[in-house]
Amino acid sequence: MLQKFDERNRSILYNINGALIRRDQPTAGISPFDSAVQCGDAVWEGLRLYNRRIFRLNEHLDRLVSSARALAFADIPPRENIIDEIRKTLRANSMTDGVHVRLTLTRGEKITSGMDPRLNQSGPTLIVLAEHKPPVYDKAGLSLITSSVRRFPPDCLDPKIHHCNLIQSILAKIEANHAGADDALMLDRDGFIAETNATHLFIVHRGVVFTPHEHACPEGITRSAVLDLCRANDITVVEKNLSLTELYRADECFCTGTMGEIAGIIKVDGRTIGAGAIGPIIQRLTALYADLAAREGFEIV
Repeated sequence: MLQKFDERNRSILYNINGALIRRDQPTAGISPFDSAVQCGDAVWEGLRLYNRRIFRLNEHLDRLVSSARALAFADIPPRENIIDEIRKTLRANSMTDGVHVRLTLTRGEKITSGMDPRLNQSGPTLIVLAEHKPPVYDKAGLSLITSSVRRFPPDCLDPKIHHCNLIQSILAKIEANHAGADDALMLDRDGFIAETNATHLFIVHRGVVFTPHEHACPEGITRSAVLDLCRANDITVVEKNLSLTELYRADECFCTGTMGEIAGIIKVDGRTIGAGAIGPIIQRLTALYADLAAREGFEIV
């Protein structure tokens, strides 16, 4: 799956520390001494705007702040300031619906190149990148391959830190691209399913929804919303360690994420999952999620 360029994004305004900059201007506005450029030393969130409201904005900002604290950022902007900059960016681009926002907070600029955080004496840097972007996954069904790249457990790098060092995911995505699959399935160090390179994973077997523990994957905002929907609508849901065999024999399989919402998976490692089509549980949860996103959210524009 390769995302396509949306011509409406050619001259969008992006926001760096309160300054609105046109994408097609020569300067990018980020210093080569910034921690994101130097070391990938930054945290991020993906937000989605539905009819002037951002879905679960406070939960996303909670995760952003938690990640920045875990990385010992010396300075974290107040929540109100972050919301003001998001609002400013959306209004400047006249965006009200069908928008994805990439929110990045870096440790800031260094006085000279190096990984030592003590070199960061200016910061942080807040980047608000809003794009016209519908959910990116094909609703007819996705294909996955299992990557050779394993997700880190907490004793290697805690996945609860939603950081910008995405090399693991990129390596897995490269394998999926070469295999002609949409995305890559990633296992933890013990061989259990963790997530895909970009989303959380669920399977359905005999009417019960299963999803892996968060031992080796981030705390998912969309994942949490789906768990809530299951519990509120009499759909049995279980969190447990899942093996590849349990996935291969599942009746349905789907993934969740802010950028792609809920997307069905119909093939994994060349094996057809269930009937090879979007099943009834996925259809029901997709409708429930769409209704939830239409009703709830932080009004921002």
